[in-house]
Amino acid sequence: MEFVQGPDRLSEKNELFEQLVFQYQTALLRFCYLYLRDQEQARDAVQETFFKAYRNWQSFRGDSGEKTWLMSIALNTCHDMRKSAWFRHVDRRVTPDDLPPASVPFTAKEEELITQVMELPPKLREVILLYYYQAMNVNEIAETLGISHSSVSERLNRARGKLRDALTLERRDDL
Repeated sequence: MEFVQGPDRLSEKNELFEQLVFQYQTALLRFCYLYLRDQEQARDAVQETFFKAYRNWQSFRGDSGEKTWLMSIALNTCHDMRKSAWFRHVDRRVTPDDLPPASVPFTAKEEELITQVMELPPKLREVILLYYYQAMNVNEIAETLGISHSSVSERLNRARGKLRDALTLERRDDL
């Protein structure tokens, strides 16, 4: 009777899952918010991410870390949400003030950087968000996005170059 879970196995699963939610909900919310640029949509995406993860818990083989697995689900959920007709007709401009609260207030330079990150094309923005804001390494990002290690490195380099150019240009304009 492998397919029937007794109360002990079910409660153990629930406890483990509660730990995952507690550990990763804030990181997922910040990632989804930066990706979707809408607080309510981000909350929906996080809820949907955990729902999908719970429903597919048995399929998690442990080949990757839990964070990588959850980020992959969250990214796919955000992709799906961005494809919806409703999403395309709503203003998505985000300012650093709109972000969920950080543990330390943003400096002017950090606000400038966040604004420039949000201006990046989606493929470049997602690798920056995963690498710098979620502290994932290149291998984890490659696994999360389903692309090669070299593609992640290339996207990171292109994104850094665009950010460097944009921040340099903005500083010149201030002079």
